Amino acid sequence: MKLVRLLRHLTMPQWRAGQVLPRRALLRIEHAIGEAESRHFGQIRFAVENALDLHALLRGESARERAIEVFAALRVWDTEHNNGVLIYLLLADHDVEIVADRGIHERVGGRVWEEVCRDMEAAFREGRFEAGVLAGIARVSGCLETQFPRQAPGPNELPDRPVVL
Repeated sequence: MKLVRLLRHLTMPQWRAGQVLPRRALLRIEHAIGEAESRHFGQIRFAVENALDLHALLRGESARERAIEVFAALRVWDTEHNNGVLIYLLLADHDVEIVADRGIHERVGGRVWEEVCRDMEAAFREGRFEAGVLAGIARVSGCLETQFPRQAPGPNELPDRPVVL
């Protein structure tokens, strides 16, 4: 484990997520997810976390591993068509991870998700957190719309509200 990473996580202030994504931004993200899901049968969740705890850091847990844990904890996998997608932001590592359920991942592939993550991270480096998240949601939604277009009203299987961990 790198000492720099450990210090970055342990010194990350609890209020950081609220600073980069204030309440109004979270409401706009929630609205964007709801609007996006009106056009397809997929489900999108967004989660942001300030930092990992000491135990996770000592285990050497990566942002990807944590995103998979959050994917399971938020039950993003629990959709009728296995087409849930989690966009996870770990602030201390400046890392975005997308975890997609098998129904959409096998149709889209990892390369597309990686491109979305890198584009979001580029926006974040410029301090454009809300814009980066909204652009990421739009791109994920575009993939879902292509693969699972909505032709009739259906249930919203997962909450649209962003999760601050």
